Amino acid sequence: MLGRCAISFDHRASRALIALLFGLTALTTHAADDAQAWLERMSHALATRSYDGQFVHVLNGRAENMRIVHRFENGVVTERLASLDGSGRELVRTDSQVTYYLPDKRKVIVERRTDPNSLVANIPIYSPQLVAYYELSAPRSGRMLDRPAQLIAIMPRDRFRYGYRVWVDKATAMPLRSELRDADDRVIEQMVFSELRLLSMVKPELLQPAVSADGFQWIRQDVHARRLVVDARGRIAGWTVVNPPDGFRLTASQEQNMGGSNARVRHIVFSDGLASVSIFIEPKVQPRPDRLGLSRVGASFAFVADRQDYWVTAVGEVPATTVEALARGMKLEVDSAAAAR
Repeated sequence: MLGRCAISFDHRASRALIALLFGLTALTTHAADDAQAWLERMSHALATRSYDGQFVHVLNGRAENMRIVHRFENGVVTERLASLDGSGRELVRTDSQVTYYLPDKRKVIVERRTDPNSLVANIPIYSPQLVAYYELSAPRSGRMLDRPAQLIAIMPRDRFRYGYRVWVDKATAMPLRSELRDADDRVIEQMVFSELRLLSMVKPELLQPAVSADGFQWIRQDVHARRLVVDARGRIAGWTVVNPPDGFRLTASQEQNMGGSNARVRHIVFSDGLASVSIFIEPKVQPRPDRLGLSRVGASFAFVADRQDYWVTAVGEVPATTVEALARGMKLEVDSAAAAR
């Protein structure tokens, strides 16, 4: 009798445990779906809304007040980003070029646009690959800028990437605050809006720099680039990466001349759908980098490796282990015909 009661109790407990586990799984899946939906809305809002906002960008304990004007009109984006502190530097970006106004150096630099992302600092953009390498959740609601806001947490599943916490305006899906966090949950970089206005129309004068460039030196940096083809063995002009961090895949590759030099520099980008790492492969005719090995610039780590006749530099807003693994993993097959091209 006792044995039969014990078996019956275990059976009921097992069914209860299974129900609980399935319930938790359903809740977790729902939370991830909820967070994913918010991120998709936010990415769409950033790309397709016109707005004028001021935000504080905090990095390495230094805070800088910034203003951004973003115009979306007939599918074309024009943006202006201005520092409101000290230097008075500004940046105006159209669909084809970027113009930097540097009043402290009395220079204006014009170059071709290559980055499709928004100028708003440190905002994670949704991509379908995220759930494989990050845990998404929408843990709580609250208020930000006196508006109802939803907190979205994007936590890495391993040590090769950083996490994010983003507060999204519930009414407009615009980001109001974003934090980049390391493996110990310390804030590395953050952006907090102090003012944000959505606009039905952006007046042209809002996109004009406030600084007068009279008497400034104008520098046009013409970067001549050609796309590099990945061959059947996964090599890029003879180069291949050995054991890249899980999830980081080749997303772009080109060869370009930089800094007025005739030497060709190969630029290769690896991404997991959120974090990106740029790899620059430069022939040793270029000056030796200031430092081999690991260094840090702002929220980014860089790792420079010595590879035969080349310097290989990996840089990105990712943990040090990631840039080191990618830089050390780049190998040149010297007997490859592709390496000679």
